[in-house]
Amino acid sequence: MGAVSFLNSVPLVWGMLHGPQVDLVDLTFSIPSVCAEQLEAGQIDIGLVPVAEIARQGLEIVPGVGITARGPVRSILLFSKVPWREIRTLYADASSRTSVQLARVILRERFGVEPEIRRHAPALGAMMDRADAALIIGDPALAIDPKAQPYRWLDLADEWFRFTALPFVFAAWAGKPGIATGALAAITEGSWHFGRERIAEIVDREYERRSVSREAAQQYLTRHIRFELGPDEYRGLDRFLALAHLPEIAIGTEA
Repeated sequence: MGAVSFLNSVPLVWGMLHGPQVDLVDLTFSIPSVCAEQLEAGQIDIGLVPVAEIARQGLEIVPGVGITARGPVRSILLFSKVPWREIRTLYADASSRTSVQLARVILRERFGVEPEIRRHAPALGAMMDRADAALIIGDPALAIDPKAQPYRWLDLADEWFRFTALPFVFAAWAGKPGIATGALAAITEGSWHFGRERIAEIVDREYERRSVSREAAQQYLTRHIRFELGPDEYRGLDRFLALAHLPEIAIGTEA
């Protein structure tokens, strides 16, 4: 199984690292886009994959848990040095293709612009020197205080919720069609339940090495990120896929 190396995935894999699921999986870590590439290449069987890649590859979701938000998420930040409707170039941290697609959707639907998007390492100053806007995600975004920057900024998950009144699903456990979703859901949900009861321990062990404060990590994992996939999350997912012109995604069953 391939997991994401960002802080937001740690509660989901805590049982696989330290709990009852530790002997059930061989776990590797990478950024979301690489996790998707490893799954496509057959290097892993199951991955915590950005939903845009799940759609592109025709993968099947393991139901139950994933990476979601209902309102501000704090780790998907869009900055601009020009008015939103004047953005023509956007440099994006392409660690997650879902976040890039979300930026496209928000800029098009909310502000009527479709900028040229180029990849760039997540360095805000260098990105803004070369483009009108910058997208930074994951742990690098958590390390930035957006209010302290001299740019306009948006939390894209918050913009999505304001626009649709639906949660946004960033990533889910997925594999090629025909995977044993019921057995896998028992592992992934069990690992999350183990982690959910140990958030304080996770924060204490993770915050410093991620260059964020203990308070920021605590708020992120308890207020910003959500982990359970339910009917509202699947409706939000369907809406995003339609707006991003991506194929529908198959959801496995837990039985």
